[in-house]
Amino acid sequence: MTAHRSEFLKIMEERGFIHQCTNLEGLDELLRKETVTAYCGVDPTGDTLHVGHMIPYLMMRWFQKCGHRPIVLIGGVTAMIGDPTGKDDSRNMLTEETTQKNAESISRFFKKIIRFEDANSNRPTAKMVNNSDWLRQLNYVDFLRDYGAHFSVNKMLSMDSVKTRLEREQPLSFLEFNYMIMQGYDYLELYRKEGCKLQMAGSDQWGNIIQGIELARRVDRVEIFGLTAPLLTTASGKKMGKTEDGAVWLDADKLSPYDFYQYWRNTEDGDVGRFLKIFTELSIAEIGKLEALKGAEINEAKKVLAFEVTKLVHGETAATEAAETARKAFEEGQLNEAPEVRLSVSGDTVSVVDLATSTGFVKSNGEARRKIQEGAMKLNGEKISDPQSTLAVSDITDGRITVSIGKKKHAVVVLETG
Repeated sequence: MTAHRSEFLKIMEERGFIHQCTNLEGLDELLRKETVTAYCGVDPTGDTLHVGHMIPYLMMRWFQKCGHRPIVLIGGVTAMIGDPTGKDDSRNMLTEETTQKNAESISRFFKKIIRFEDANSNRPTAKMVNNSDWLRQLNYVDFLRDYGAHFSVNKMLSMDSVKTRLEREQPLSFLEFNYMIMQGYDYLELYRKEGCKLQMAGSDQWGNIIQGIELARRVDRVEIFGLTAPLLTTASGKKMGKTEDGAVWLDADKLSPYDFYQYWRNTEDGDVGRFLKIFTELSIAEIGKLEALKGAEINEAKKVLAFEVTKLVHGETAATEAAETARKAFEEGQLNEAPEVRLSVSGDTVSVVDLATSTGFVKSNGEARRKIQEGAMKLNGEKISDPQSTLAVSDITDGRITVSIGKKKHAVVVLETG
């Protein structure tokens, strides 16, 4: 770690993006010396992306802001092979027509994050390429003769993506075994065609990145670089971007901007600062102030996080509408004219189980506890996970609180004291 680090790597480090790098000091020197071209690839195996896909492309966004040139690689051919990384079974075989439709669909996200055309900007414009443009032209025998000798089967068998599958005695097809060769060749091709010297990805792609770097070193005798981001888990250990209802999609047709906003609004307290650094472009100083909030005040930081990420993915209008809907729903109790129910309380506190049963959405205390343990209950939009917890009556504004069970059942509980 040098004191005179390039602007890009300074940002990556202070915001928590760096997991591994093949030669950090060498990359730092290169970034200070010239405008660097980097790529990040995605296989269009589906018609939309989820939150887990965002991080490498947020890295690319910063990369461009720092004056460098991003390339988004769509894996039109590799999507039809299937990356075995992190998979116990082979992927479903996709047709070329399906991958093309998926590529067109997911490209909308990249155009929101990275600038592909900007006549008024001094930043290098990004480029989108598809590996079908070169992989489909390869002659199999020539390819094996020219490049096959540079891939060690011993090393390939030691890669986590292969080793894990074999250890679990799950079948690994020869087609899938070829995946890392194809991705390695992609990097060499982009170096030759575009002068690309850096590949960025999530940490699960480390083995595949190394294959490309080694291939370029052996064939063209050059050093190119790899940089990976950590695969995020939440403070409670859950995989980032997963909920009880499934993946957190980036497409409004699969997940509404409001539900997307609410996902971030319900971030665990311990994740707020970390996610503000990675998923927003707020200054580190401003994030520090938000991260320092304690108790109920941390909710204000969560609102900022939810607004900023929703704005990035769905636009400012959608983010403003989602924030206002949430405000009316959970601060004014106006969620789709939610019914009002009354609950008599005699002491200074009220239990979350009593709040749940008062709505009529659950039929017993036992069912209420199960719903709470499953994470299906929210109070004013905040998820409740402990069925033993209670609230101070004096902390409930105007004696009114919005209780939600699941996504569609909401009621305003009015406390009657005395």
